[in-house]
Amino acid sequence: MTAQKPASWAYAEEFVTEAPVIEQARRRGEELGAPPVGNGAGVVLRLLAAAVKAKSVVEVGTGAGTSGLWLLEGMPSDGILTTIDVEPEHQAAARRAFQEAGIPPQRTRVISGRALDVLPRMTDGAYDMVVVDGEKSEYPEYVEHAIRLLRSGGVLVLDNMLWHDKVADPASRDAQTTVLRDLGKTLRDDDRLMPALLPVGDGVLAAVKR
Repeated sequence: MTAQKPASWAYAEEFVTEAPVIEQARRRGEELGAPPVGNGAGVVLRLLAAAVKAKSVVEVGTGAGTSGLWLLEGMPSDGILTTIDVEPEHQAAARRAFQEAGIPPQRTRVISGRALDVLPRMTDGAYDMVVVDGEKSEYPEYVEHAIRLLRSGGVLVLDNMLWHDKVADPASRDAQTTVLRDLGKTLRDDDRLMPALLPVGDGVLAAVKR
């Protein structure tokens, strides 16, 4: 790696400036202990939502609404975001963020509960995009539901797939790092998907369902 590489990564991470309403949501998330997606990761979410013209998106892990705002920016004006979180306080913050951004209420479905209880009730092949940013130990189970929910050509996105730079370090073998590292390798070799691991934010794995 050249000495300039970290500077280039930092430049790319801040290349697109977050809107004030997203900055406010990010700060609320930090205060609530709901770590928001990094700026670069949010930009990628917006880009992917726009690229596939995602009218129906599922998000596992609402947080304070930062990622939801990025997604809604990229989605068509009639697109609907379904976001799931187990923490009512986080969802209240997200609703506030959506309202402050002027998002019509009918464009968001905020579901309170465990994702693994909610996802099985959702319709196969009915979604353009599924974003996973919930409990790390449950990522493999989220992914199986996500692949089922996605249409062919739909996009799966997982945040934190470099997990604080631990995934790339073979010496890091704590439970969360191991789950994410193994899952990344599994998805890399999954014939149902066409994946890429992007070094933005805390690591974004994006994959198109074949």
